[in-house]
Amino acid sequence: MNPLRRLHDFGQSPWYDNIHRKMLTSGELERMIQEDGVRGITSNPTIFQNAISNSHNYDDQIKQLLEEYPEQNSRDLFFSLAITDIQKAADLLHPIYNKSHGIDGMVSLEVSPDLAYNADQTVSEALQLVKRVNRPNLMIKVPATWEGLSAIETLTAEGVSINATLLFSNKRYQEVLEAYLLGLEARLRRGQPIDNISSVASFFISRVDAMVDKQLDQKMETADSHTKNQLQSLKGKIAISNAKLSYQHFKKISSSRRCKDLLECGGQMQRLLWASTGTKNPTYSDVLYVDTLIGANTVNTIPPATFEAYKDHGNPQATLETDLDLAKSNVDALKALDIDLDMITDHLENEGVKSFSDSFDALLNAIQQKADVIINERHTVEA
Repeated sequence: MNPLRRLHDFGQSPWYDNIHRKMLTSGELERMIQEDGVRGITSNPTIFQNAISNSHNYDDQIKQLLEEYPEQNSRDLFFSLAITDIQKAADLLHPIYNKSHGIDGMVSLEVSPDLAYNADQTVSEALQLVKRVNRPNLMIKVPATWEGLSAIETLTAEGVSINATLLFSNKRYQEVLEAYLLGLEARLRRGQPIDNISSVASFFISRVDAMVDKQLDQKMETADSHTKNQLQSLKGKIAISNAKLSYQHFKKISSSRRCKDLLECGGQMQRLLWASTGTKNPTYSDVLYVDTLIGANTVNTIPPATFEAYKDHGNPQATLETDLDLAKSNVDALKALDIDLDMITDHLENEGVKSFSDSFDALLNAIQQKADVIINERHTVEA
């Protein structure tokens, strides 16, 4: 059987970390749902930048939008283009949404990344997007910055399904889970239903190893042979260990009386979603961050190259709860080596927000360039 489909046998949902117009119009997504067991879609500013900037698949819609509303700016145009894609993907995944009772079949759309440090504006834009998309299986992606925690709680209380993104540390994950639970509880106090709300916490994997490995390499330059062996043994291990420890927190909280009460009222637990699962180090297995993080009540959103690799040679097994003592000792070993994992994850969060903001700016510039060409052509014809 297709290894991607077998992930679901272990309680993990394979989602696809990509979206573009052609996959929605060519039948590609339908095939992936049927053959590969895809159960959700995630998007981000970088994905949309690649989709819109590097193809002509959106040009006709840009032209049509400008004909209808000539005063639109590039941000307006982007969200119109993105919402069309999100709606189509949501419709294709709606049968899975129904069959899974709202657990899977979700499609994620991110708020503008330049709002990552403004909770009020994040909430306002998120509510507008929910209204415009008008699909029950929409998830709004909110960067899990300190300010984003407030937005996650508020939006959950408003009945919005949230994908909390850019998580790198156990501490931030715990705060995100708490924000989600507080949102559900606030909604219940108002006498409002919680059985139509789904949420995931997108925990980024490979970027952690990329930065930790760099620091391990730097320390190896001046280390003695014994310490070098210790440093080498930690390479490619910390991101997975970090994720395993977060999953243990998920299990602890999900079995609490507090969560059982929410479940009895129709609520869902916020699942951990493994993101950034493409392998950045070419010396590591190209399916490392899928094969090592398989467990119940989780999601892995898989980028295209890793998706194809796993389909070809993935080896699904229940791995998320193996070697837990080793996972803890790996993280503890960093402290003894004077490598500050908290500082690394804080940096990665800031870097992640900036990266998505830069992609968003580049995307808006590319859309504006396309719009300018269309406007100039129209003026030439009119003249």
